[in-house]
Amino acid sequence: MTVAMQTLITGMQAMTDAFHAAIESGDLDAALAVVAEDGVLEDVPVGGPRSGAELRRHLAEDVLPHLPADLGIRRVTRTADIRTLVDQRLVGFTHDRELPWLLPGVAATHRRAEVLAISVVAFRHRTHAAVTRSLIVSHRTLWDQTGLRTQLGLA
Repeated sequence: MTVAMQTLITGMQAMTDAFHAAIESGDLDAALAVVAEDGVLEDVPVGGPRSGAELRRHLAEDVLPHLPADLGIRRVTRTADIRTLVDQRLVGFTHDRELPWLLPGVAATHRRAEVLAISVVAFRHRTHAAVTRSLIVSHRTLWDQTGLRTQLGLA
């Protein structure tokens, strides 16, 4: 692997971490700053692909105001090549509110859950005047819905 490839992948990792940190801190503008205009966010199996104005609305109305108070995320593994990054994370929280982005229409159970989430993040790289700019073009997360529903007593 060349130094240029290592630098590109390191930048992709930093961008993914910045996106996740912005979501966790409730900073919509910071989260969208690293996503391409035509970028897509999808939570499988609960939310179809969202982009543009619908992505902004979804994050602002369905996600950020509805994050559990004790949300904790721990990365288990990460792998990347020059176009794609894959994270396996354990996401833990108390189901203290409705989560329209994860469990639409389900009232708070006040139970604790810890579930696996696998995110596949794709990037677009553009080079102009020897400067490469990368943006997230796709962020798809697969949630362990069966494990989540079982832990919350919904199965």
